[in-house]
Amino acid sequence: MTVRAAIAPGLWTDDPQPRLIGGRKPNGEIVFPMPQGDSADTVEPVMLSRRGRLWSWTTQAFEPKAPYRGPQPFEPYLVGYVELPGEVIVESRLVGATLAELVLDMPMELVIVPFDDATSTFAFAPETAS
Repeated sequence: MTVRAAIAPGLWTDDPQPRLIGGRKPNGEIVFPMPQGDSADTVEPVMLSRRGRLWSWTTQAFEPKAPYRGPQPFEPYLVGYVELPGEVIVESRLVGATLAELVLDMPMELVIVPFDDATSTFAFAPETAS
């Protein structure tokens, strides 16, 4: 297995079961991703749930405008919002299902997937039965 660098630092933990890293603002609101620089001074890092529910989705059917960075040639992909209950709604690529298989409130689970030849990114996939 090829080890790929994360698409951006600090998005998820290095644990065997990685978790996204969000931030808790002083007012209790949780955000993702964790703010960086001066905006992070009052924000406490928080490990987000690995599981959530599909809140909304669509297909990215055309190549986004520059500075799009991704696999070439461009291939359409699924993107959606996954609600991590009591935490935050995360925008993410969706993998492991077709557009026709997605349903509102579908249980989803965090996965780390290749983004291009050198990097990996996070995505959510339908939760597998345990």
